[in-house]
Parts: sequence; structure tokens; C-alpha cells
Amino acid sequence: MPLSLQNLTGGYTAVPVVCNINLTLQTGEWLSLVGANGSGKSTLLKLLSRILSPQTGVVLLDGKAIHTQPANVVAQKLALLPQQQTIPVGLSVRQLVSLGRTPHQPWWRWELNVEDKQKVENAIQKTQLEHLSDRAVEQLSGGERQRAFLALALAQEPQVLLLDEPTTYLDINYQLQLLELLKALNQQQLTIITVLHELNLAARYSSRIALLKEGQLWEVGTPQQVLTPDNIAQVFSVEATIMNTPVGLQVCAISALDSTV
Repeated sequence: MPLSLQNLTGGYTAVPVVCNINLTLQTGEWLSLVGANGSGKSTLLKLLSRILSPQTGVVLLDGKAIHTQPANVVAQKLALLPQQQTIPVGLSVRQLVSLGRTPHQPWWRWELNVEDKQKVENAIQKTQLEHLSDRAVEQLSGGERQRAFLALALAQEPQVLLLDEPTTYLDINYQLQLLELLKALNQQQLTIITVLHELNLAARYSSRIALLKEGQLWEVGTPQQVLTPDNIAQVFSVEATIMNTPVGLQVCAISALDSTV
């Protein structure tokens, strides 16, 4: 049980954005958070990544509350790939990925040891960036840059990887490349939580989907259980039909419904 949310409530002011979230993830699961704009998806991810502190409730990682542990201890088990990254000027891909070893280093050590360097190279290889490892990060394409920051997260050797809309700004080719890479990592027992806008990508790659509406969990289950015409109408105010395709269940939106539905 790598991650457990118990009565989790939080937001940016005294008024909570997400309320009373209870959810447990098992090792090797891929959970996608989906919902309409303003439903609380990114806020929930920020609570899971310690960017926000909960107003009530707790997030447990391996049975320990993440918000009461030192940041570097949590970072050894949990990593975040944010939606927008700050691009470091003049830093090579290898130098960027090396920053992922920081949580594992004592404060007095400035240089990576042999083991740390090997972890960095492993992360670069997993993300297929060997031929770009000496290139400046700001010179990369959008898809290459996303893989570089994913390699940074993987260098932390996390048990749980959080990704906030990882396919935003990527064309369909890069979207599929990134998600297929995450699928391979997930099959190696890396637990993944993604915020995704695209329902069909969530249906194709996720073990489970959590539908959020107005800051609360509407339903959690497999894509087949959750992505029903009634749920989509209630959560997204969209009439939809569900189709079976060569890549599994897919959602075909038909028309927008009145928002009071």
C-alpha cells in the first residue's frame, strides 16, 4: 500500500477546493484523475506532492504522513513531473537529470559518487535520451524536454510518480511516445498518478480512473466501470457514447448538455 489518502481536504484559502478524499493505491497501479475544469484535479495532486498542506486529513506514504516528514525523505519515494517546468539556462540534460540524486545525498556532498552517476545514466537510458545527454535543455523540443524532466524524476528512484497533465503542449506523436514509456515503467511496478484532460488517453492507459466533481470523488474504478454515458453527462455535462476499439474502451462525445444536468 504505497499511498493512502484519508479524509483529505485542502485548497488555497480557508475555503477548501477538494473535500474528504479517501483513496488507496496499490503498488504498480496507474490512477488517472479526470474531471471538468475546476473540479480539483491539480489541487489534489499538489496535496499529494506536498506543494500544498492539507486543512484536514492525511496523505500516507508507506504508512507515514508525508507532510510531517522531511522533504528529502519523501522525495526518495515520491516524485512529481509538473505541468510547466522552469527551463534551466545552460544546463545539459545529464546535469538536469543529476539533480534527481539530490534527495539521496548528504548535504556536505557536492559531487555524485559512482552509484549516483550510474542511477543518472539508467534514467537517461530509460527515457531514450542518450544521444541528447550533452545538449542544453533549452535546445530540446517539447517532447524531448518532457522526457528530460521525466528522467530527472526517475533518477530519484521513486515508488510513486505524480504527473500533472504530462501530455499538454505535445502533439499526438509525442503524447503516445510519452505514455508508452510510462506504461513500460508502470509494468515494472512503478505506481503512477496522472492528471489527464483527454478521457480516451486515460481510458487507454490507466488501471483505474478517479472522476472528480466540485472537489469530491464522484466515482473510482476501472475505465469500464467509471466511463459510462451517465457519469460523463453528470461530471462533464456532455452526451457521449462508449465504443470498443482496437485499443480498448474509447469515449465519443456527441454534444454539450445543459450545465444543470
